[in-house]
Amino acid sequence: MDRDEELGLIREIIGLAERKSAWLDADVAHSPISRYSSPERYERERAMILRRLPIAAARSDDLTGPRSFRTMRLSGLPILMTRGDDGVARVFLNVCRHRGARLERADNGCKRIFTCPYHGWSWTNDGALRAVPQEKQGFPDLPRAERGLRRLPSAEAHGFIWIVADPDMSDIPDIDAWLGPLAKDFDWLELSEHGTAVTEEFEISANWKVLVEGGLEAYHFRVAHAATIAPYFPDNLSTYRVFGTHIRSVLPRITLPDLTDKPEEDWAIRRDANILYSLMATTQLLVQQDHIVWIRMDPLSEGRTAVRLSTLVPKDGAGTADQREHWERNHEITRVTLMEDFTLGEEIQSGFASRGNPSHLFGRFEGALNRFNLQVEELIAG
Repeated sequence: MDRDEELGLIREIIGLAERKSAWLDADVAHSPISRYSSPERYERERAMILRRLPIAAARSDDLTGPRSFRTMRLSGLPILMTRGDDGVARVFLNVCRHRGARLERADNGCKRIFTCPYHGWSWTNDGALRAVPQEKQGFPDLPRAERGLRRLPSAEAHGFIWIVADPDMSDIPDIDAWLGPLAKDFDWLELSEHGTAVTEEFEISANWKVLVEGGLEAYHFRVAHAATIAPYFPDNLSTYRVFGTHIRSVLPRITLPDLTDKPEEDWAIRRDANILYSLMATTQLLVQQDHIVWIRMDPLSEGRTAVRLSTLVPKDGAGTADQREHWERNHEITRVTLMEDFTLGEEIQSGFASRGNPSHLFGRFEGALNRFNLQVEELIAG
């Protein structure tokens, strides 16, 4: 985000506040509940979106040095991430190429060789087949080059390891091209210079799109967050922009409209607003005054989503006990606030079976929700 864009966004929000108006789209929209409750629909989303688009799956510093590794599940696939002696991060299916057992059972560690716990086949951390017990007798014509670990397309950018969860794709994703203009925003935020201060994982009984939608409007703040953040934000005041398949939302604090009393050279959007980047499909970055909250969703079914919540902080500000206490306190505030949204999401999901509504209704100040769903529709249509 350059300075002209920053000032333009602040002026836009001040104008909305002066007119006592939300940011309005042209029309009211409807979203069928089948988008959130159909198993068949979920399978199309997984095939056409969740396994085709780059996902910010881990931070680069999750692989702390040569021979480090980490395992996880992503879009239904078992994943093994490694960092080679050459410093390159690689991503493989965590599956033995002999009989399909899970190759590595630990969550993380440091290894050069990965040995299958079933029959003892082993691979180096760059995915090459290393050894096969009794190979000459049992597998005399084994095409070793064809039995390397199945690699997934991946790239490192802006401090993240991005993965495309499709082993049949071979192209390395161009992350900056995919992010478009938002790549400059992430340079502005110095995302690659952040480390992880606090992280936690949990599962929510709601469709992933219900959870994404919860962050795309400020209409609910005054009611849903009355006991937490509502006093710090104006009622239903926000703005958004669409960048390809991504959305950037600006959620001003109550202090932002008062900037009219200060010279523009003193304006700073991070000080007086939260910025939410919603990257298609399941990555959200909530930019706050001195840290960034990374929300990574991994859809498990049409009605259940795994969530990883991490507080990212400048690497030069994460060391002392006082600093750690500050980040942990802020992480807890965010967690409590998001759980208010997620609890509502679970209630919404459970209500689908009642057939009480054929569709959700998006008001003109909830236009970002409709734009997000239209992008999903285009993607699953190919």
